Amino acid sequence: MAASAFFFALMAGLAKVAGSVVPLFEIVFARSFVVAVLAGAALLKSGRGFRGAETRLLLLRGLLGFGALSCFYYAVVHLPLADATVIHFTNPVYTAFIAAMVLGERIGVSEAVLGVFSLGGVVMVARPALIFGGTNMLAPGAVLVGLCGAIFSASAYVTVRRLRREPPTLVVFYFATVCTLLSLPLLVLHPALPEPHMWLVLLGVGIATYLGQWFITWGFRLERAGRASAVGYLQIVFAAGWGWLLFHEVPDLWTWLGAGVIVGSTLLLVRLHPIR
Repeated sequence: MAASAFFFALMAGLAKVAGSVVPLFEIVFARSFVVAVLAGAALLKSGRGFRGAETRLLLLRGLLGFGALSCFYYAVVHLPLADATVIHFTNPVYTAFIAAMVLGERIGVSEAVLGVFSLGGVVMVARPALIFGGTNMLAPGAVLVGLCGAIFSASAYVTVRRLRREPPTLVVFYFATVCTLLSLPLLVLHPALPEPHMWLVLLGVGIATYLGQWFITWGFRLERAGRASAVGYLQIVFAAGWGWLLFHEVPDLWTWLGAGVIVGSTLLLVRLHPIR
């Protein structure tokens, strides 16, 4: 889960770079197509094939993932990266409750407390204008889209938990293929030819996503949905590093305090609830 957070943070940074000149669904298509090709090649090499035991759930995971991905990229493009990320990271709360309703997983007191601390660390790192005030108020429509993306993401994570019998690569392949097919007609409506260097950025989005999806799928196979998704808070810490490298954003004291809270809460979560 920590490895997936690293690559997803890289993906978000590259997507924001691409989003300044490339239409939304072109980013979704490029990302999904690259992942589908990589996952498909891995399946062919393993001899596993493309047929799953739970095709309906695989397709549902892809549909929910498409909604989450589209909303997240929209929020990243139309909101400051920190604000879009912190809104997206309300999804572990939804994941825990959806998993409790759908999978019958118990929500423990320690999990709830550590989740609150982690969310507090996210807020410290992001310092969203919505909470901390300031003259640059967030666009309500973009905030709503970001929240919808978080709910879609939580639902997709719970679906992945139900797909524990399926190979992770197959789950990733279905997700990417569904997103590719759904984004293609939307891409045709607003076509745009990227500059040569932007093709490399889009390729990087796809490769980082593939690695992130592979690791997160394994994470949800090994741990309960609510706790596994909480480790994803580490993505905020990695995002601070990518922000410095890609956008020359220098983290301040609030960022380091928030990072300490996030890392501390995550390590305590793992210590109290080791992976079974």
